Amino acid sequence: MPRPHNTLLASAGTTIFTVMSALAAEHDAINLGQGFPDGDGPPDVIDVAAAALRDGRNQYAPRDGVPELRRAVADANRRWYGLDIDPAHVLITGGATEGITACLMALLDPGDECVLFEPLFDIYLPIIQLIGAVPKIVRLHPPDWRLDIAALEAAITPRTKAILVNSPMNPTGAVLTREEVAALARICVAHDLYAICDEVYEHLTDAETPHIPLMTMPGMHERTLRVGSAGKTFSVTGWKIGYVSTTAALFTTVGKAHQNLIFSIAPNLQRAIAHGLQKDDAYFVGMRDALAAKRARIATGLAACGFGVLPSRGSYFVVGDIAPLGLGMDDVTAARVLTQEARVATIPCSSFYQGADPPRTLLRFAVAKRDEVLDEAIARLHAWVAARGGA
Repeated sequence: MPRPHNTLLASAGTTIFTVMSALAAEHDAINLGQGFPDGDGPPDVIDVAAAALRDGRNQYAPRDGVPELRRAVADANRRWYGLDIDPAHVLITGGATEGITACLMALLDPGDECVLFEPLFDIYLPIIQLIGAVPKIVRLHPPDWRLDIAALEAAITPRTKAILVNSPMNPTGAVLTREEVAALARICVAHDLYAICDEVYEHLTDAETPHIPLMTMPGMHERTLRVGSAGKTFSVTGWKIGYVSTTAALFTTVGKAHQNLIFSIAPNLQRAIAHGLQKDDAYFVGMRDALAAKRARIATGLAACGFGVLPSRGSYFVVGDIAPLGLGMDDVTAARVLTQEARVATIPCSSFYQGADPPRTLLRFAVAKRDEVLDEAIARLHAWVAARGGA
């Protein structure tokens, strides 16, 4: 009899994203489950990547990233947020997922505690558990998903070393307010906590809802690891280019984690993203406004179908509530039925929870699709609800 595998990984199930995408393919459904755009990124960025394959630099890139991209990330930090980051303290990673993993590995020892906010992106928990650290989960509540300061304070113990913050948030589309970011900073300083900030949707907020990095708050520069994503900013999720911005002391250890995970990233893609980060404001504003319009488009359509719609101020996502439809189903069942019968795939939001009694009527809709795709999805949902005697 073979010896057992890693207990955590062996017992893990197939991710809900894989399950729902497979079901969507089986039923020829519109896939509003998995969060990726249905078009390519900016042509000029892709052209730079293609040309860079021919410039004779196709061997291992430097471990920490090509110099031009590290400079571009540092310049972007200053341009957008006034952050003074030395390019020597920017690490280029295999997407934000690897960046977050490297940050957690760099900070946490077995037995250390890390605070997370629920609902949470599905990679956070298994990474922390594989390290041997202890997740401490603080729940946020619909419809506005506001930060519960009392619950956060109650979760912190002498063993708490770090807090992992995702804003704009997946799956909710919530964006932390300036007051919430300031409160997080005060708590981190008071309890001597590090902050790992997943800010992959930083450029995808409503115009009136600015993203405010925790790193900009007093006392946070030296204790923050800020993670960004070229895939989300330039709609090239398959490239898997992320970046971690931090300071000298933290950078050294995160770099060591990175070299043991992946070591280096495709050099031509790095040079293309360096070009992209230097695009003028019109690109970033246009992308922001286009995604905001898509969130509004799907929200209006869902409401017309009879769904409850929760506010979303950022990210690729809108959360719809099936409770007003009176289906008598939980979110997991509804997600399957909508895929099979309405031929529209979503993600049940209960899959983003680990604690007991999660909300059971919420579905996440990914909106980074062409308008005609979103309109067809709404038409299918409307017809399906009407056939059941609803809106």
